Amino acid sequence: MRIRFWGVRGTIPTPGPDTIKYGGNTSCVEIHTSDDQLIILDAGSGIRHLGKELVKRVDGRITGSIFISHTHWDHIQGFPFFAPIFGRNNRFVLVGRKRMGKQLKEIMEGQFIEPYLPFTYKSLPADLIVKEVQNGETIIVGDDTKVTVADLNHPGGCLGFRIENNGTVFVYSSDISHYRDEFDENLLRLAEGADLLVHDSHFASTEEKWQHEEYGHSSWLEAVQAAMEARVKNLALFHYSPDLTDDQLDEIIVRAKAILPHTFLTREGMEIELPLSEIPE
Repeated sequence: MRIRFWGVRGTIPTPGPDTIKYGGNTSCVEIHTSDDQLIILDAGSGIRHLGKELVKRVDGRITGSIFISHTHWDHIQGFPFFAPIFGRNNRFVLVGRKRMGKQLKEIMEGQFIEPYLPFTYKSLPADLIVKEVQNGETIIVGDDTKVTVADLNHPGGCLGFRIENNGTVFVYSSDISHYRDEFDENLLRLAEGADLLVHDSHFASTEEKWQHEEYGHSSWLEAVQAAMEARVKNLALFHYSPDLTDDQLDEIIVRAKAILPHTFLTREGMEIELPLSEIPE
């Protein structure tokens, strides 16, 4: 699997001099499998740059699957600006679930209305298919890839994804809050033995996390501890608070690697291939 991170921030895009190194765009990850399938995880503001790259890179029809972990704004706000949905021959399957009683299609359509945008969802030229999934369901993508979904502890719900391709396992847990006395069991089952776990690392300390428990996020230390509990091979910290600067993240990774050496910080534009031959710097 080839993986590229297009957005690694949470809550709101944070461009500026303090976020240049790791990036300020919100959640979006691109995956290319060994059987040449395109999988996109979340449609935060980072998906805009991915879309421009796909249009430039792909000669002809663009097809893929977009898995939406949940529909908080930072995970869908880039979708109306994803260039391939304006291509008539392109086709995407949007995978996710209901939220607060609303169907996924209804929520996605809700962004494409006045006074927010001057065009509608129905006017998009691309072929868009919406599929809703349930906890524990497995989706087959292509010939050699399957994606298993799991409910994670987050306000209103959030899906985690376990992507298995040709013997390699990638797990994506963008937004999750573990409990005071135990880890989220669904996350532990989803991540068990994974080659790489991408885990919510919103807070700089566990104390800060409990001060804002209603946000539904984890500290970097909880991410490290959960990765150790699930016996993953590598951990990637992700979904940083908009208040965390590059300098603060540099301090966090030193502390994280002291506990779990096979840990790294995701950054916008980072490209890796699984299984990892070395830990990215």
